[in-house]
Amino acid sequence: MSPSERPGRPVIFGEVLFDCFEDGSRVLGGAPFNVAWHLRGFGLDPLLVTRVGEDGLGAEVRAAMARWGLDAAGLQADPERPTGTVQVRLDARGQPAFEIVADVAWDRIAAEAAVAAARAAGPALLYHGTLAARSPGSAAALAALRGLGAPAFVDVNLRPPWWTAEGVRKLLAGARWAKLNDAELATLAGGTDGGTEAAEALRARHGLAAVILTRGERGAAVVHAGGVEEAAPEPVRDLADTVGAGDAFAAVAILGLLRGWGWAEIVARAVAFAADICRVRGAVTEDRTLYARWLARWGEITPA
Repeated sequence: MSPSERPGRPVIFGEVLFDCFEDGSRVLGGAPFNVAWHLRGFGLDPLLVTRVGEDGLGAEVRAAMARWGLDAAGLQADPERPTGTVQVRLDARGQPAFEIVADVAWDRIAAEAAVAAARAAGPALLYHGTLAARSPGSAAALAALRGLGAPAFVDVNLRPPWWTAEGVRKLLAGARWAKLNDAELATLAGGTDGGTEAAEALRARHGLAAVILTRGERGAAVVHAGGVEEAAPEPVRDLADTVGAGDAFAAVAILGLLRGWGWAEIVARAVAFAADICRVRGAVTEDRTLYARWLARWGEITPA
């Protein structure tokens, strides 16, 4: 049964966090949060399964989700650990260095509550990254969610020191789709080849239906059992930043899988939307007209 034929909702599992800068500013994000946000913008009703602290930042997460209409049934509260943060520091050349703070609330997502929320939603698809499995607690919750049997979409995020090759292999085992960029593919392949041949080798090794490969300024490709579909890069006008472009791409890929689009449509539309998000400061936007415009262009129903 294809995802588009499955009843239920997309379940999005993993980290929610704030990027905290030296000047005191902060930006809400985390790949799963960003993906869930975009899916809601496109009119879907995703269930975000994550955990925040009982603190001010946690309250900000709840408020943002309420404004956007994101279901909070999968949002857990941790009375002991803080909401996740990333400390961002800029060097003399303006290049950022990141410290993803450890032992925070999203490292301790409780399996029983996660499964109960997902069962109630009826998962049509389960999205998760690799970062969310860095701690035993959340890794156990993820394994329990995978056990519900929904097809898994794995977003590979190689964030040192929070990954191992063996850990990534375990997450890819039994998954339906994997998304990663060409640099990550080359790293997993143990060489410099991050192209479609390496993607096909990864797909075959893990029995995946498809490997979705993002290639930055060179566009993207999907390698599946029937061949390869490629999309040319989309020009970015009025660039603000590239933060969250990969998450925007992933959200459109999930939308396409759930709506039954073909691979050529999925990869082309995902590239185009990701380029548009590069015109927005940060990873997400509360501008609902942006989503309505893309849905209209794709011939999809505009959300109410």
